[in-house]
Amino acid sequence: LWNTDPGRTFVPGDDPLYITMPVQMVVADAGTHLVFHDTSWDGTVALREGEEGAGSGHDRAGTSELRVDGGPLRCWMMVGTPARVLHAWAALTGAPALPPAWALGHHHARWGFGSEQEVRRIVAGYQEHDLPLDAVHLDIDHYDEHQVFTVDKEHFPKLPVLAEELRRDGIRLVSIVDPAVKAEPGNALYDDGTAEDAFVQDSAGRPVEGVVWPGESVYPDFTRARVREWWGGLYEERLAQGFAGFWHDMNEPTSFTAFGENTLPRSARHDLDGRGGDHREAHNVYALCMARAGYEGLRRLAPQERPFLFSRSGWAGMQRYGGTWSGDVATGWPGLRASLSLVMGLGLCGVPYSGPDVGGFDGSPSPELYLRWFQLGAYLPLFRTHASLRAGRREPWEFGDEVLAHARGALVERRRLLPYFMTLAHLARRTGAPYARPVWWGAPEDRALRDCEDVFLLGDCLLVAPVLDPGADRRAVQLPRGRWYDTVTEEAYEGPGQVLLDAPLSRIPVLARAGAVLPVRGADGGLELEAWAPEHGRAGGGLVVADAGDGWDEPEVERYVTRWKKRRVVVQREGGRGEPPYPVRVRGLARS
Repeated sequence: LWNTDPGRTFVPGDDPLYITMPVQMVVADAGTHLVFHDTSWDGTVALREGEEGAGSGHDRAGTSELRVDGGPLRCWMMVGTPARVLHAWAALTGAPALPPAWALGHHHARWGFGSEQEVRRIVAGYQEHDLPLDAVHLDIDHYDEHQVFTVDKEHFPKLPVLAEELRRDGIRLVSIVDPAVKAEPGNALYDDGTAEDAFVQDSAGRPVEGVVWPGESVYPDFTRARVREWWGGLYEERLAQGFAGFWHDMNEPTSFTAFGENTLPRSARHDLDGRGGDHREAHNVYALCMARAGYEGLRRLAPQERPFLFSRSGWAGMQRYGGTWSGDVATGWPGLRASLSLVMGLGLCGVPYSGPDVGGFDGSPSPELYLRWFQLGAYLPLFRTHASLRAGRREPWEFGDEVLAHARGALVERRRLLPYFMTLAHLARRTGAPYARPVWWGAPEDRALRDCEDVFLLGDCLLVAPVLDPGADRRAVQLPRGRWYDTVTEEAYEGPGQVLLDAPLSRIPVLARAGAVLPVRGADGGLELEAWAPEHGRAGGGLVVADAGDGWDEPEVERYVTRWKKRRVVVQREGGRGEPPYPVRVRGLARS
């Protein structure tokens, strides 16, 4: 339980990683419960899974052993259905931040764009190949000598002009933000921070120095309220450059010259909101406090807009300020599988908005691996391609015409589903429920679903079955109870049970629940309702939150029901409140 930059790409089984979540969820016949070990100190958790008996037979109890290095420990327990447990967790640690609508689209990032000309070339490639694009992320190479809150004027001489050009095309710029400040007198940020007494100090009252991208650096003490306020005000420079979103990195915090480890010395002193303490207690909440500083600063600087930021590191409650991503996941089929596990696990820890580096951070994925990663990413909350300075390209057209055509299909479907993703974002904020959920979410008593780690529910309406193995063109899927329709062929399948589905290179299997109603984007860009025929004798339904895309208005949660009326499927507002105000398309009729 120690937030750690592994210093290399990671694969399944590597531990620890960037985010510590001392949260444990147990699903059993007797019910579901979540335990929060409320301590930020370093520690370990050893788990032994229990074994449930057959029927009324005896169970072997599972065990959880927690060892921490110091400090007080409180344990919180939440019991109930998975939905009730996550609702209680959000009530305890905070409601997830609501992203602006554009943040639910497709993001393209790379360490090493290097210049405005390269950014324009990439954007032109998306436009030339008719590929939707919503955001471009600039990494540390756009800084002046890697110094935060600066711009390399030689390679990015007119950054605000570039940002405005992209915004006119519906594309936002997102800036990386690192916490380390170059420790050099005469450096304006260093001098300002020194005057503010803003930096973490040692026991003798001297700023602690580490080495990060700009060289010898000092670290703001985000556990002090006035330092958070100072740091939050610095985002005014980023907004003036035209950036609309922010990507926090290196905030475990990381130092390349290790004090016995690649972070600050454990003896370093922190304010801890006036209580005082050392890095042993402050380390795991450092990134959480940085996220708070950025989020609250953006609320002050741009009060009409919803802040968009996501952070590589964090702790329980980080969802209040945004989301996260996988960090430097290794390129390969194990990295693809780990990408799904991370998003699912984070969602069950109360962080609903996350996603991987599509294609992996290092190396050069094969066309098949890249496409399968891309297809998975299209159904995850944060859909972002990204790669390191020395990695192969990640643009869809770099992998041949076949991959380009299938990637375009995934992007078009993501664009069509944006109203559904926006509805899931509102529901996450109101209920704590993640967008991407385990298949046992609605049926934790179904033992067959509990070990199903390669399929997930997207909200209540869709089941997504990514392809996680090379050469596969079919795959087995364990279905929850009820009828499910293939969203392409409209073939109907009955659950519970296992079915074998076609998974050609062109798509991954996605199934819709019978009776579901979900909001989608129509051909004219307006909102439409897609309704799937319920089983005969049963009703269905769905929720819609028609969001304006940004701002702080509280849109109504609209509820719709589907049912058979004679030989027709009828879609109505709940409570007999009349016909929907949107066009309705009913699907699955031929198979009902």
